[in-house]
Amino acid sequence: MLQAYGLGFMFFIFLGGWFLFNTLKILKQYERGVIFTLGKVSLEHGVKGPGMIVLVPGIQKMVRVSLRTVTMDVPSQDVITKDNVTIKVNAVVYFRVIDPKKAIIEVEDFYYATSLIAQTTLRSILGQNSLDDLLGNREAINAELQKVIDLQTEPWGVKVTTVEVKNVDLPAEMQRAIAIQAQAERERRAKIIHAEGELQASAKLGEAAAVISRNPIALQLRYLQTLTEIGTEKNTTIVFPLPIDIFSAFLKLGEKKD
Repeated sequence: MLQAYGLGFMFFIFLGGWFLFNTLKILKQYERGVIFTLGKVSLEHGVKGPGMIVLVPGIQKMVRVSLRTVTMDVPSQDVITKDNVTIKVNAVVYFRVIDPKKAIIEVEDFYYATSLIAQTTLRSILGQNSLDDLLGNREAINAELQKVIDLQTEPWGVKVTTVEVKNVDLPAEMQRAIAIQAQAERERRAKIIHAEGELQASAKLGEAAAVISRNPIALQLRYLQTLTEIGTEKNTTIVFPLPIDIFSAFLKLGEKKD
């Protein structure tokens, strides 16, 4: 008799535990519960939380949905750009659920579906841009990716907030071609700078020649200044021809004074 009572008590404890486990649910602050009552979702009370939720066992069922932002890494994709360059590109997508009811009812697995949409959109959008645009206009491409992906996930209650292209892997041949192009561009800039320097120097020389033509004595003074500059170097012997005409200007000045 006591054994029967003991078994009955154990069965009662088990039944009470099962009832509590299937009746009381605790949802965290960032969670929401989509409640199915006999397989249907109520329009008014279909989403509950956070806090403690009371369910009717056997009649109601709850599906948890997290509202936190999800960081999803898009696997590397083979992309052929507009100028027929084959590259590998990967990206990262930030999204979150804004409508738990749609995220559960409208799509089977919103995370997997968003991942596939991100992969196909990445190949499609990057294939419409040239390699130079992809490397130099990254912000505009990221904004376009975010807009297109968000437009497709909106019916699922998923909001895509940010899409960032992470790495662009170029073939070795293309890397060498870009390096040669960059070197040629630098050489072009160096030649232009050198030519501009020569142009400015010739202009200054023309101005100096005009000044010297008005004052012949200036040429003689410049000649003597050059001798002074050479004389500071004492480690070499320099033979500098001294024309007799150099003294003619000084002789004329002396005659005028007399």
